[in-house]
Amino acid sequence: MLELSIRELVIATVLLIAVMVVCVRAGKLSVPAAITGGLVGALVFAGAGYGGICMLGTFFVLGTLATAHRKDLKAKVSGDGLHPEQRKTGQVLANGGVAAGMALLAIIDPERVAMYIMMLAASLAAATADTLSSELGTVYGRSFYNILTLKKEPKGLDGVVSLEGTLLGAGGAMIIAVIYAIMAGFDERCLFIVLAGILGNLADSVLGASLERKHYIGNDIVNFLNTLFAALVAQGLCLLFC
Repeated sequence: MLELSIRELVIATVLLIAVMVVCVRAGKLSVPAAITGGLVGALVFAGAGYGGICMLGTFFVLGTLATAHRKDLKAKVSGDGLHPEQRKTGQVLANGGVAAGMALLAIIDPERVAMYIMMLAASLAAATADTLSSELGTVYGRSFYNILTLKKEPKGLDGVVSLEGTLLGAGGAMIIAVIYAIMAGFDERCLFIVLAGILGNLADSVLGASLERKHYIGNDIVNFLNTLFAALVAQGLCLLFC
């Protein structure tokens, strides 16, 4: 477990509360979602320190900016003509729940802390890749395909991807990997995180085109499984090649 001073914990708590208040007032998070996000942030900080909270914060900032970008265009794509920006509790847990779980494992199993922090980073890389590819791919994508059939389909449908969106998502995964590298050092684990983020994003689309489209599972479950898959991919790669 990381050794954090009382002063650091107090400062982190104050900052998390401030962010929660700002997000609620700005309409980015509902009150329950803000509380949940604060708890996720506290766990990530306790388990992964400044690097962990920086990765989580980067995901949140990039995701918020991407969601707000050209929301007028995205509203035309959605069936109800709306593109809500405010996140709910389920969405917070879907994107950050695995990261919080890895942070908790890092606290209770300090002998494997390096592995858990790498898995935490991979889960956030996948969450970032998914959000950027979805939000920005809708705006900048030119051709959209069903990831399972590779047939052209309208943008906005579950499981529909574009080359541009996928590349933007990969860029998001790389940003998380760079932050991890600054924290833990540049080595093969950084590549594992990028690869896990990209594969997690693709897994999200596969689940969307199959189970979500048939209404067997919802989007929050898809996002949670996407981040969990990425964490397990990073773990598997590290066990094989480290």
